[in-house]
Amino acid sequence: MPFTDPMADGPAIQLANLRSLGSGTRTADIFAIATAFRARHPEVPLVLMGYANPMVRRGPQWFADQAKAAGVDGVICVDLPPEEDAELGPFLRAAGLHLIRLATPTTDAKRLPQVVDGASGFLYYVSVAGITGKQQAALDSIDAAVRHLKSGTDLPIAVGFGVRTPEQAGAIGRVADGVVVGSAIVEIVGTHGSHAAPFVEEYVASLRAALEARETAR
Repeated sequence: MPFTDPMADGPAIQLANLRSLGSGTRTADIFAIATAFRARHPEVPLVLMGYANPMVRRGPQWFADQAKAAGVDGVICVDLPPEEDAELGPFLRAAGLHLIRLATPTTDAKRLPQVVDGASGFLYYVSVAGITGKQQAALDSIDAAVRHLKSGTDLPIAVGFGVRTPEQAGAIGRVADGVVVGSAIVEIVGTHGSHAAPFVEEYVASLRAALEARETAR
């Protein structure tokens, strides 16, 4: 969901926010896209990711109702810490939507119970202490982090930030339950604009092939 101050995101997604907002994209447009996607793909999980302001500006009840009506399954709110769960979490849960929380390399054993309390769907592990798209954590550190997180929750663990190549996706997929790729896809869209679909499809297929090879190797 585009926002004016995407503080956790690197240049690729920052520019995407500017393009989207410059074209006049509104929250209502995001819900319209979600509704159309759900009509085409009734079984594919759909998660909205963004920042708190667009989610609570009209009221968290309004946002939760609109997301539910659009067929959204879950929400990642990047700048809403567990301590501020009451601002949005109860409304999402009451609507049957997953609130997907983020864990980071600094999420220690003391902090983890707070992070997973009230969370569902999956836990998104931000593998580097930085912005999206610019760095890649060492696989050994991701392996250790996933084991640490799994000791404190039964939620599936998806790993993201800095994942760009099929090789990286396949390697992370051997230790995590899911792999999140964002900036690399956004860069393809930024390069090709309205003609990006086949290029995105080709790239995502290469990631999928690497993950399928992971499944075969297990």
